[in-house]
Amino acid sequence: MAKKFLFLTGHQWVCLLYIAVAVFCWQLKYFRHIDNNYLIFRDSYYHMKANVNLYLFYPKEYYDVYIYGPAFTLFIAPFAILPEGPGFLLWELANAAAFLAAINLLPFTNRIKTLILLFCVIEFANSSHYMQFNPIIAALIILSFLMVKKGKEEYATLFIVFGALMKIYPIVGLAFFVFSKNKLKFISWSAVWLVIILCLPAIISGPSFLVQSYHDWFAALTIKNVNNQSLTTGQDMCIMGVVRRLAQNSTVPNWPFLIWGAILFAIPLLRFKQYASFKFTIQILCSVLLMVVIFSTASEHPTFIIAVAGAVIYIMMQKRPFTPFHIFILVLLLIITGLGPTDAFPRPARVLMQNYAVKAWPCIIIWFKIAFELIFKDFAGEGITDIQADRSTLLV
Repeated sequence: MAKKFLFLTGHQWVCLLYIAVAVFCWQLKYFRHIDNNYLIFRDSYYHMKANVNLYLFYPKEYYDVYIYGPAFTLFIAPFAILPEGPGFLLWELANAAAFLAAINLLPFTNRIKTLILLFCVIEFANSSHYMQFNPIIAALIILSFLMVKKGKEEYATLFIVFGALMKIYPIVGLAFFVFSKNKLKFISWSAVWLVIILCLPAIISGPSFLVQSYHDWFAALTIKNVNNQSLTTGQDMCIMGVVRRLAQNSTVPNWPFLIWGAILFAIPLLRFKQYASFKFTIQILCSVLLMVVIFSTASEHPTFIIAVAGAVIYIMMQKRPFTPFHIFILVLLLIITGLGPTDAFPRPARVLMQNYAVKAWPCIIIWFKIAFELIFKDFAGEGITDIQADRSTLLV
């Protein structure tokens, strides 16, 4: 067994690294009693069960507030019903497992998958350190794309609907509808899952409290969106936030950026002849992973595992992934986006980067490059073999 352990492949070592990061963050937080975010998640189940407003402050239990959908209380239930220590450990491991599974299901060679995981590990550690479930959100978006490409709309729509009713972000997976070969099936399953998952948390709380919780969630999101638009906090790490902070004007509106972002994203979806290119479709996935973060006022330090996954997948699927420009972006993603808000930098530097939302800059740059290519580049002839894909997992 020891000999076999020593001779793990590089890819297996990287997967093991993710597990090690998850375990390390768990023990760091749990044994020092600084597991506040997990307590917010865990207690949401018990609040739902007791018919207690999910979105109020509970300073005797934790600081900050719960902000996810009622469906999340169902998702967290298997972890919450366990003792805190084991439940928390499994929570961290579940995030690692979900992200690893999603990346490993991408139809690339193990070498490309290994590189993607390596360049994402810092952001995974950031999310794991804050006990967030953004790796699961990234996985849900990636898996919804993969399931659509495999013609398994019933699973794709499950990931989209369940994810969206927990944290909104996975709703961007609806963009993959255009790649579905059975659009009626996609629509039908979306409706089925929407009804089921909207109603399912009632088994914890009862129907009347569930309805009230949806009203409370909408109100909480509205308030949070306004509060996020600050010039100094750790939220608003997005295009709008960058402009607000550079202009030192917190009243800069979101809507012009959202409209132009939607237009830039939608134009490539009208290039129907490009749909035959796998590289085009997976570049749409990369664009989705990036834009859901860089156009969200709720984006913060732990959220960027989603965006960085999109950026790194895009770079690593190129014929020449290590061009000077790509190396430049990768360095920025590792040092500025990944390590910028951490203790790797002195406090004055961290404050400066936060005040100008510098963490988002590399992701914004690469998203515009991706958007430009999706609008103007002809992907004809750039087939699956051009991105060194693993034919055994080729999606048709």
